[in-house]
Amino acid sequence: MNLKVYNTLTKQKEEFTPLVPGKVKMYVCGVTPYNHPHIGNARPYITWDVIRRYLKNLGLDVTHVQNFTDVDDKIINTSNAEGTNWEVVSNRYIAAFYEVMDKLNIQRADIYPRVSEHMPEIVDMVKKLVEQKKAYEINGDVYFRVNSFAEYGKLSGRSLEDMQAGARIDVNESKEHPMDFALWKSAKPNEPSWDSPWGKGRPGWHIECSAMSLNYLGESFDFHGGGSDLIFPHHENEVAQSESYSGKAPFVRYWLHNGFITVNAEKMSKSLGNFFLVKDILEHYSPDVLRYFIISTHYRSPIDFSDARLEEAGRSLERLRNAVENLLHLEKIEDGSSSELSKVLSAAAEQADSEFYQAMDDDFNTALAVSVLFGLSKEINVFYNMVMSGQTTNNHEVVQQTKSIFFKIADILGILVDERAQIAINDDKLLNAVMDIIIGIRQDARKLKDWAAADQIRDLLGGIGVVLEDSPQGVRWRRK
Repeated sequence: MNLKVYNTLTKQKEEFTPLVPGKVKMYVCGVTPYNHPHIGNARPYITWDVIRRYLKNLGLDVTHVQNFTDVDDKIINTSNAEGTNWEVVSNRYIAAFYEVMDKLNIQRADIYPRVSEHMPEIVDMVKKLVEQKKAYEINGDVYFRVNSFAEYGKLSGRSLEDMQAGARIDVNESKEHPMDFALWKSAKPNEPSWDSPWGKGRPGWHIECSAMSLNYLGESFDFHGGGSDLIFPHHENEVAQSESYSGKAPFVRYWLHNGFITVNAEKMSKSLGNFFLVKDILEHYSPDVLRYFIISTHYRSPIDFSDARLEEAGRSLERLRNAVENLLHLEKIEDGSSSELSKVLSAAAEQADSEFYQAMDDDFNTALAVSVLFGLSKEINVFYNMVMSGQTTNNHEVVQQTKSIFFKIADILGILVDERAQIAINDDKLLNAVMDIIIGIRQDARKLKDWAAADQIRDLLGGIGVVLEDSPQGVRWRRK
């Protein structure tokens, strides 16, 4: 295996070697279902979907776990504001999550654990940390002793002295150290709670992912992913409590984090009014355009979201779609003998195949992988134009070879699914029969030199998104 990945823990690219030969275990931090998924949610899940697809293409058996943090302050606040149960809120937005992720062609994880369904595992983990003197209880709250973990800060690269409490760390003057973080919170009015040795309460944020990943993937596993904003404090605290609990290191062998999304060069936030929900974006752009937009930038790099960038993504997809149409049309043209141009296309397909794997083996470089697809598209279009102009013969064997490689790359990237489905409509017998009649009428008009009628037919078809292409091989129609 030639795959190298950038490990946040070591701050360098490393050769990937599965913990168990032939198998890959990965955990991706999921959403807190208190609202509809936003564009920032889409990026990590598209990223990990491509990673998973690629690992499976390499022949690896992948187990993908992605949680739902369905017990959280934001969910509780939403439910209290609505006067409804917290489970109603979380179930509503979990359903909304599935809906938009399915549209984005994101294959579902193997396991979607919920915090609310894993309280026994969470309580047992906290209990053991207390018994190990790695954690302590104050008035029903339980905190992790950061000073008990000598390597605290190794993931984020921060020193304990320089750290400040993160956004979701409770401030409590009774804590032994300002950076000690909550493992268990005592019950408060109008909040869900569960029984524990320290009284009724609910888990802290960080312990949840540790308990669920340990439960499904074991004390050490291959990949843990999420956005760069999770490196500290969430993932840092996961490392500390998990390795303290098990006594084994590393908890995670390869940490992968995707870059931030800005909106028109500004950080996305509700206060700035540039907070975009996926469902709203999909009212104006196809899911394939949004997915292409995400993968056209390397996952670790920042990406700027704007209408202009989405429009550009749409135009790029149209170029790829045209290559797909040309391939499918070449399948219908009479087979001929091998030619120099068919050999050139065959060589280009083999080169694209090799370059794609090189790109993906270099820390899942989807941006470079996309450029490989464009390079192959160019060769497809050149060959198609030469065949249609009668300057070379078609070759079904080469076309099938090229199609197989092109579609494999597209499938791993998860793009062009909608386009290929739409193109398939062209194979509908009734639709083709109707178009044959229309094209026949236009051809009769041209024979009679009734250019006005012929042009009118062409223009009317163009008005409804149908393009006619004249060539020595006949007339071909396609959608714009």
